[in-house]
Amino acid sequence: MAMDEQLETLASDDIFASNPEPRCPCVLLLDVSGSMAGQPIGELNAGLVTFKEEIAADALARKRVEVAIVTFGGAVTLAMPFTDADGFEPPSLTANGLTPMGAAIGEAIRLVKERKEIYKENGIAYYRPWIFLITDGEPNDAWDSVPDAVQAGEERKEFSFFAIAVKGADMEVLRQISVREPLMLEGLKFQELFRWLSASLRSVSSSTPGTDVQLSSPKGWATV
Repeated sequence: MAMDEQLETLASDDIFASNPEPRCPCVLLLDVSGSMAGQPIGELNAGLVTFKEEIAADALARKRVEVAIVTFGGAVTLAMPFTDADGFEPPSLTANGLTPMGAAIGEAIRLVKERKEIYKENGIAYYRPWIFLITDGEPNDAWDSVPDAVQAGEERKEFSFFAIAVKGADMEVLRQISVREPLMLEGLKFQELFRWLSASLRSVSSSTPGTDVQLSSPKGWATV
């Protein structure tokens, strides 16, 4: 095992030893392609700050919710590996490039699978992971296998996949990918969206792992 991998393993062991609470993992899958430049990327960055503040303000969610951020704009990038509220430092995102959404979704699924294995190795219970996609476009890479991968993951309860469309997104493509009906963001209400997401994750993280939680209505940030 390489030295950096050994250090990462030891760090994970320390984290789980000091905090054996069940984990509620969420991957934020964020479109940072060129079409998001200007006000949209600015509002998205502000939304991430709000999200961090909301999670950190809840004592239980602070221990249980883990967030990873994958961006796609020209390339697929792990902008933040899984971390809890204390380690969550919202990155300052910039918009550039095309929209490799297919590869990004594949990376999110891989991250979720890998994280669950780490939980199992450390005897940590966990809630069903969330993959939360926000995009204003459509994939311009190979994505033919993505709908089957998402559907299979949902059927096996490996994760829950949510698709949020910003103005300009191809809703028909998102309907092919997501089992749930994609939601259209009203204007640029990213902060309202992230308040809803944080409240939803707080509700999930305060429940018993394996139970279904009724989520609140997205009214107020989505056109429903």
